[in-house]
Amino acid sequence: MKEKEIAIIEAAIKLYATKGFASTSIQEIVTESGMSKGAFYLYFKSKDALLFAILEYYFDRIQKNVNAYDNENLSPREKFSKQLSALLNTLLEHKEFVIMQSREQAIPLNEQVKTLLLRKLFEAHRFYQESLLSIYGNKIENHLWDLSLMMDGMFNSYVKLLLFDKEHFQVNELVAFLLKRMDSIVKGLDGEKPLAITEKVEDLFKRTESFFLKNDHDIIDLIENMKKIVSDLENSEDLKVSIEVLEGEINTEHPRLAVIKGMLSNFKGIGPLDFYRKEIAKQYNLNI
Repeated sequence: MKEKEIAIIEAAIKLYATKGFASTSIQEIVTESGMSKGAFYLYFKSKDALLFAILEYYFDRIQKNVNAYDNENLSPREKFSKQLSALLNTLLEHKEFVIMQSREQAIPLNEQVKTLLLRKLFEAHRFYQESLLSIYGNKIENHLWDLSLMMDGMFNSYVKLLLFDKEHFQVNELVAFLLKRMDSIVKGLDGEKPLAITEKVEDLFKRTESFFLKNDHDIIDLIENMKKIVSDLENSEDLKVSIEVLEGEINTEHPRLAVIKGMLSNFKGIGPLDFYRKEIAKQYNLNI
């Protein structure tokens, strides 16, 4: 990622944290970043494209800092402790972003953003589960979801305290405290039946994804959403024509797959439209 691109992202995060996504204009972002509007559109097609780039940038930073301990000669407990500390320190470093997420209606949950956030939520639980399993062994295997849900709840609750009262909560002390609580919880689960059974929880995740992402999209809805996104893009006349041709072909009695595939190819590389491009292709079994 280029230096100017990062400058725009970090300026946007600060503004979103204080004003919210909807109330922040592109002009304010470029002014805050010291860039021109032309430079903004060089890197980002729209505010939605910028938002998705912010999320990817933020999650990539977290992943990089957590993965930094993968090749170190540490015990499972030491590794998990250092990873949790790195995660907390990264959250504190990007305090503005966390505040942005917590603001009411701060993030417009379009399909692309929802897909990313749901995937990251699932990955977080997998991280907790793999780490806890490496520490406590197979005896907790039936309780992995119970433990990761409790770990996630405790972690996120203390993150809120750290954000607003960092002086009274030291990261290393907090991580040690959390791990001791997990020791107590694991000990207390001896002989208990799991409440969050793996099959049930994973099925719930799938049903949640299906509900929020509406996997079986009506093509008319997909086209309408594409129109809304394109209307906010700069220099989008060619894209509008492509949507008109695509819509017209889809509405014929016998749609020509070659035409649909050709029109969809015109949206390749345009972040906010990528989800819709793939969804339409999937419904026609097209390989794009």
